[in-house]
Amino acid sequence: MKTYFITGISTDVGKTIASAILVEALEADYYKPVQAGKLDNCDTKKVQRLVSNQTSVFHSNSYALETPMSPHGAAKLDGLTIDIKKIERPKIKNNLVIEGAGGLMVPLNDNETILDLIQPKDKVIVVSRHYLGSINHTLLTINILKEKGFDVALIYSGDEHKSTESIIKKMTGVKVIGRINDEPYFDKNVIKEYAERFKERL
Repeated sequence: MKTYFITGISTDVGKTIASAILVEALEADYYKPVQAGKLDNCDTKKVQRLVSNQTSVFHSNSYALETPMSPHGAAKLDGLTIDIKKIERPKIKNNLVIEGAGGLMVPLNDNETILDLIQPKDKVIVVSRHYLGSINHTLLTINILKEKGFDVALIYSGDEHKSTESIIKKMTGVKVIGRINDEPYFDKNVIKEYAERFKERL
């Protein structure tokens, strides 16, 4: 069984949609270790609504924080300190998709970041979206993961930008799983279509 860790080059780049597609493609379980804010409509619930298969299990957050901000700050407002030793992955016999929060260097506490949640055998999927500065953010994210020895692949979210994608390919050499377009909406059928498209490249 494999574990896929989904991270992004920033916040709001499409990690949750990418996670739903991978969960559907692999009939994997889903786990988001830390949810900050939007607890009534959290990412776990969003992914669950988008997935069609009956195999996937959606595991509870290790930390569910009230305020939509960096986990370390949200935890402080809740009177907590995040202890990564208490972030335990589900013990399962299925593939697992883990969705991070924001980007790699988002702080969990005074000493640790999202990067510290990734384990050596994880396949790391970076979600990149084009905006001014996204080349820098994408290269920084991929390079730190490669330096740590992780197996890295890329998913693009949004419209194609050929010159940007060309230079990222030349400078990193990482495999591109595919692109998630800016669809009018995402529902179970749309997610299933992407899952079929991406499955062979996972």
